[in-house]
Amino acid sequence: MWFRQDLRLRDNPALNDACQSDKVIPVYIYDTFNTGNHKLGSASRWWLHESLSSLNRNINNSLVMLSGDPQVILEELVLVSGAGKVVWNRNYEPWQIARDTIIKSKLESTGTKVCTYNGSLLWEPNKILNSSGQPYKVFTPFYRNGCLNSANPRTPTTRSGSCTFHYLEKMDRGIDSLELKPQINWYDQISKFWKPGEDSAIKKLNKFLSNSVNDYNSGRDVPEKEGTSKLSPHLHFGEISPNQIWHSATTKIKDKFSVPDLDCFLSQIGWREFSYYLLYHFPNIPEENFNQKFDNYRWENEGPKLKAWQRGQTGVPIVDSGMRELWKTGHMHNRVRMIAGSYLVKNLNIDWRYGKEWFWDCLLDADLASNSASWQWVSGSGADASPFFRIFNPILQGEKFDKDGIYVRKHCPEIKRLPNQYIHKPWEAPDQLLRECGIELGKNYPRPLVNLKESRSEALDKYRELSNS
Repeated sequence: MWFRQDLRLRDNPALNDACQSDKVIPVYIYDTFNTGNHKLGSASRWWLHESLSSLNRNINNSLVMLSGDPQVILEELVLVSGAGKVVWNRNYEPWQIARDTIIKSKLESTGTKVCTYNGSLLWEPNKILNSSGQPYKVFTPFYRNGCLNSANPRTPTTRSGSCTFHYLEKMDRGIDSLELKPQINWYDQISKFWKPGEDSAIKKLNKFLSNSVNDYNSGRDVPEKEGTSKLSPHLHFGEISPNQIWHSATTKIKDKFSVPDLDCFLSQIGWREFSYYLLYHFPNIPEENFNQKFDNYRWENEGPKLKAWQRGQTGVPIVDSGMRELWKTGHMHNRVRMIAGSYLVKNLNIDWRYGKEWFWDCLLDADLASNSASWQWVSGSGADASPFFRIFNPILQGEKFDKDGIYVRKHCPEIKRLPNQYIHKPWEAPDQLLRECGIELGKNYPRPLVNLKESRSEALDKYRELSNS
């Protein structure tokens, strides 16, 4: 059983198949050979280390952990163990598809049986097409007409109780050989907020369905509330399947929450499906503008401004709070992600790919499909993207979704003494008030990098150049 982004025992289709055999050799291979530009970021590596440790404990420390080229390693494992069959759950990133196709062919050519399954998506991307037989490019028809009108997502299965794991000790190199954790223990603060692993994922889902989902439609936009599920890193590493989430949510409908809240929550899972769908059918979206006219957009990509954004030192409190939350916890609230992303691309005029790369390294839920599609959405260059002229005003966004400044005061304590009237725009506060609050703009809290109104106007002028070219 080749574990990949499916680090769980429940609802694991490939593992269910493997458990039909007398002995199952569980294997994890950290691919250092095929990833190219998509090596795991720092935060993701920490999560993977913890998740593998959790899985290993749950199978009596029988997980064989190796790193290198999976094709070479799997062939050696089959030879050493005498296994007649290899199973895995499919991954859908383009480089993984190419790799797995070769591996499957090589194994089968030597007489080894290979079976693969869908354990990470509700619907296979190649099965959902429009009436013309072409891929959808807009979310709503994809989700409403394509997904919801096709076969229902499969019902999740429980953990197989009869599975006998066989520890191939002579092949195991141990988790430390993967070198997932950095030498500097920067992740100590992240570990205070998260507990990776299948059991933690199940508990988080149950807690969400018992509490936050009742107000999901509106609560999900308020960053200081526990309004979202925070299941995304668990989903990315496969500690829980989308089928488990979908099934658990839909069975709660009658007595736990309203239809609008359910529909809103399930549609967010639908957006995850749409991101993978786009990546499957348009594999260049991590690097190239989906809308090619943006290839001619005039980016500045100024180094100091990018660094200030990364460090939460833009002088715009709601943006700085999000970037500091990201650095401290490996997570950023979804509403704030949109605000921070819009600010980078449209106010600082920096190419969305720089934002994508920073998120890739810092996010625990860094996912090639969702990260790429989301950044293209906020920049206006993607499929069914937010129109470029929809430029988030971070002041108004802060005043609407963090009206009492709770989120900002938590992450930007330098300005916490400011009254609500100025908490999202400290540069407008009177000098006397700033002095009373102990704030020196440009010293203990930065002045804004750019004028919001002027930078918005400049971005729209550059966009008009595209439209007229």
